[in-house]
Amino acid sequence: MADAEYDVIVLGAGPVGENVADRAVQGGLSAALVESELVGGECSYWACMPSKALLRSGQAVREAHRVAGAAEAVTGRIDVEAVLARRNSFTHDWKDDSQVAWAEHAGITVVRGHGRISGPKRVTATAPDGAERSLTARQAVVVAVGTEAAVPDVDGLRASRPWTSREATGSQSVPGRLAVIGGGVVAVEMATAYADLGSKVTVIARSGLLRGLEPFAGELVGEGLRGLGVELMLGAAPTRVARTGAGVEIQTSEGITVVADEVLAATGRSPRTADIGLDSVGLVPGSWLTVDDTLRVEGFDWLYAVGDVNHRALLTHQGKYQARAAGDAIVARAAGAALADGAWGAHVATADHAAVPQVVFSDPEVAAVGLTESAARDAGMTARVVDYDLGGVAGAALFADGYAGRARMVVDEDRRVIVGATFVGSAVAELLHAATTAVVGEVPIERLWHAVPAYPTVSEVWLRLLEAYRSGA
Repeated sequence: MADAEYDVIVLGAGPVGENVADRAVQGGLSAALVESELVGGECSYWACMPSKALLRSGQAVREAHRVAGAAEAVTGRIDVEAVLARRNSFTHDWKDDSQVAWAEHAGITVVRGHGRISGPKRVTATAPDGAERSLTARQAVVVAVGTEAAVPDVDGLRASRPWTSREATGSQSVPGRLAVIGGGVVAVEMATAYADLGSKVTVIARSGLLRGLEPFAGELVGEGLRGLGVELMLGAAPTRVARTGAGVEIQTSEGITVVADEVLAATGRSPRTADIGLDSVGLVPGSWLTVDDTLRVEGFDWLYAVGDVNHRALLTHQGKYQARAAGDAIVARAAGAALADGAWGAHVATADHAAVPQVVFSDPEVAAVGLTESAARDAGMTARVVDYDLGGVAGAALFADGYAGRARMVVDEDRRVIVGATFVGSAVAELLHAATTAVVGEVPIERLWHAVPAYPTVSEVWLRLLEAYRSGA
């Protein structure tokens, strides 16, 4: 087809790519999204939305069982078919009509096909039938292709047709036995979901659970998984995998053989950059893309990389945050306007460095933002840690009988501001944004005394943490 020109061309129409394009159009530029799969991307169809839909039913039942009166009203097991049907509704049965309609209504052109960079500010889109379309960007090309599951190099694993996160979140049936390789967020959440749905789950995690968060988070989540009947093989690694007539056999470094109906490889992510034409502009195919704080790829004034592909913070909400900054920066540069590119400016992704919020939807939940104790010390801070038993908060005791959990705040003593916080317990995700605001705003401890939590709520833990800090505990 003949060439088409747009101000901005975005490779990848997931939530990150959509946000870049939307900001560009709102700023008066034209934008095209090039997508080979479903508009809406990984989060909408194979990650955030379907995984949380799978987890929510089990969570609701457990929370009811933890409150006398409600517990007596909840009988029977989870309706698996209803859970899967509800999950399907959130993915729109893996159809993207509504997402395409949104893009078109927003004034964004959707180009179906596999996009490859073919030169400076040029993209070639190859449609499913092989037809090629050449696109030229007047201002910028943005890479927002995300990542894919990385299957570890274990003897026989790939030949055994393992599940990745896509199969785990999209399965239309529940295996009787599920083995999970890995101990990160995907591993923990899918172990929780499938245990709720009736699978006998075994987790094989060489490096333990939720490494990178505060150690107590993995410990408490491990206790929760065991309470759901999950077998944890911590410190063990798979050495050989084979699919046989009896199922999938996983041999471990401890000499134990685990037999399951399906095996989920949940050990990390790789950038989807092997076949997007990076070599045409001197970059290495298959690599992560290094960017500055305005999300421009180093060495280029027209090429941007946003979301997981730049390896700064592999979280959907953080990618969308980057996308807003990048889109606005492209608009400003196109207009010749000055950029607000200092720390916390409108055109930079400052929060990626030390203020990233994340939630693990396990049982108990984990909600964390900013630096852990070890990360703060590694950064050279005079870090002080304050812990509090969440079960000792009146609002938590009302929320659930026998509420168990833990809260931690990490304080930079030199500046007397909070640089990190972690909460573990039922429904702690709703505590996280207050912590994020405190970290991003660098609110002095003395001022936080005047942020009075309502009584009786779980948020009263903030008062207890500040009291413990003041008392020197």
